[in-house]
Amino acid sequence: MNWIDNFVRPKIRSILGDKSQIAENLWVKDPESGEMVFYRDLEANQWVVPNSGYHMKIKPADRLKTFFDDGAYKLVAVPGVPLDPLKFRDQKRYTDRLKESRAKTGYDDAVLVATGKLYERDITVAVQDFDFMGGSLGMAAGQGIITGLETAANHKTPFVLFVASGGARMQEGVLSLMQMPRTTVAVLRLREAGLPFFVVFTDPTTGGVTASYAMLGDVHIAEPGARIGFAGARVIEQTIREKLPKGFQRSEYLYEHGMIDMVVHRHDLRSTIGSLAAILTKGDAPGALAGAEAPSAGRSSMRDAAMAAEGDDADLDAPPQAAHAE
Repeated sequence: MNWIDNFVRPKIRSILGDKSQIAENLWVKDPESGEMVFYRDLEANQWVVPNSGYHMKIKPADRLKTFFDDGAYKLVAVPGVPLDPLKFRDQKRYTDRLKESRAKTGYDDAVLVATGKLYERDITVAVQDFDFMGGSLGMAAGQGIITGLETAANHKTPFVLFVASGGARMQEGVLSLMQMPRTTVAVLRLREAGLPFFVVFTDPTTGGVTASYAMLGDVHIAEPGARIGFAGARVIEQTIREKLPKGFQRSEYLYEHGMIDMVVHRHDLRSTIGSLAAILTKGDAPGALAGAEAPSAGRSSMRDAAMAAEGDDADLDAPPQAAHAE
């Protein structure tokens, strides 16, 4: 009976389709307000809840489609790595977990690399997929980040990384931890080439990813409400035996305390990064950006400065503080 319940019935449901599940998935509950939102409304709004502004997780394909000009991009092949170097097994074999994640997401691992145009400017983008084993950093993910950085350096383009991860991948042990120095070296090579590196923190970004390449960007941008940190809040409270302040490790808190440069709504990421890329590469502002609307109230001051710089340099009180690409 175990075999029938665990294998045969799910297989039949996947072929025929579970009507109750399909009906239930038409509506998505907002984790913040409890409001039920129609699936297609969320999709059309880039997975941001219209009323509360809560930023839900967005699939890599949707992220890339809404970021590049006309949704056109080309995926970059990532070199292969050993599948299961440690022959690791916990409750399941590591190879089985990889197969499940690949079937679930349709990707080989947690990092996708793509090239395309942003406001008519060539750009390289990498996206870390949290649905693939929590976006954990293993050899394949590390190689994906390095491939993105090297592609940007070779093509002389800015590099944008949308990061989301629970940290290092325990199934690969020390080989996972070795991706931290490897990606750091790749970031330094991009910096030596004089090209900007933009990091966009999404929810959540934690562990060894935060302790390595995610904090090495020239400009650090975060989506509203994103959790960003190294250790979890509960672990920190148990260690220091004190109650943490409200909103601790959220993007707004980190912005107020100087850990990130700006908090930007998902709808404004294209124009913000497009402006900063023009500034840091000393290029002309594309026509689409020159006529962009003024940022909404409550946006970070650095974004205001970036947008103002594209229109009239004389109106700036001070240059952006975080732009340190060589």
